[in-house]
Amino acid sequence: MAIWIIVGVVVLIVLFLIVTYNRLVKLRNRIEAAWSQIDVQLRRRYDLIPNLVESVKGYAQHERETFEAVTLARQQAQQAQGVEEKAQAENMLTGALRQLFAVAEAYPQLQANQNFLALQEELTGTEGRIAFSRQFYNEQVLSYDNARETFPTSVVAGVFNFEERAYFETEDQSREPVAVDFGTGGGGTPAAPASGASVPPPAAPPAGGTTPPPSA
Repeated sequence: MAIWIIVGVVVLIVLFLIVTYNRLVKLRNRIEAAWSQIDVQLRRRYDLIPNLVESVKGYAQHERETFEAVTLARQQAQQAQGVEEKAQAENMLTGALRQLFAVAEAYPQLQANQNFLALQEELTGTEGRIAFSRQFYNEQVLSYDNARETFPTSVVAGVFNFEERAYFETEDQSREPVAVDFGTGGGGTPAAPASGASVPPPAAPPAGGTTPPPSA
């Protein structure tokens, strides 16, 4: 009888290890899948930037420093490795894009440039999808961390080396859409947005077209 009890306990322990291990693997895989969605949107963002720069350059060729800053920030973001390094590079890229759009605001002719407006709208939509994908990714990391740090799952996580995963965190500035309002209602040169003005990111990816953020 004692032997069967021991066998039963061993079987229960083995079953627990299998179930717990498989659960941690599934949670870890969800993080990888969520990150791949962020990566897709970031690559789309990178693809849009050169055309945006060329569009603005056609009206403001003397703004060389701004164009170089955007190009360099894009290159560094593409080369960044790991979640934390990628987040830092994306913050720098967002700041450079804000400078680019600030330059664009000084040229009313861009209001009539359909190519630039289309690119600006597409970038705004991409920013929204990045924000949504980032939120989903961080939720998966939280679920994984909660499971990994909770006893007795933490024992299995330690034995099988389930390591901590980084959150994809961005600064407050980079959580705002980088797009600006190129509405033609005023007929003149658009006013620059007020310092510190912010527009919250969408809670879900846009279904179709995007709505420009309100003027400051």
